[in-house]
Amino acid sequence: MTISEIILIGIALSMDAFAVSLSSGMVYTGLTKKQKLSMPAAFGLFQGLMPILGYFFGSLFSDFITKWDGPVALIILGFIGANMIKDGLISGESKEPKRLTLGALLLQAVATSIDAFAVGVTFAAGEADIFKAAPIVAVITFTLSLIAVAIGEKAGEKLGDRAEIFGGIILIIIGIKSMF
Repeated sequence: MTISEIILIGIALSMDAFAVSLSSGMVYTGLTKKQKLSMPAAFGLFQGLMPILGYFFGSLFSDFITKWDGPVALIILGFIGANMIKDGLISGESKEPKRLTLGALLLQAVATSIDAFAVGVTFAAGEADIFKAAPIVAVITFTLSLIAVAIGEKAGEKLGDRAEIFGGIILIIIGIKSMF
């Protein structure tokens, strides 16, 4: 497998993480620098780790992952998205700003990286150098997610309270897309 093929796979795998980072950047207000880096770091880490797991353990779990990756991603992202929409529809001054939690971050990272496990199985079948491919995928995902958080933050400032509804819709669409 060539480096350009690995880069294209990395870009393709990072698109869900990009969209979730964009959505999160819009919705989570008052993020610290550490929190702004935690999203891309978590997404990059999981996108880099899952192909390694798929590479070495894919033969044991590939049928299960292939069968259930879409429904699991839909459930996780759909639940988070529905809560964001519900919170976005609540109006009033007593509404608390949405805060990024470790649990939400980990759920998003897992949901957006399940397909990377299947790619790891493909890397094994194609005899790719997993220890070259996985870091490339991780760095691409980190970089694109970092950009997405910044864009999302700017969009969130412009959208105001509607950002939460829009962000929730994005997550649900990504979850539905994962079914196909």
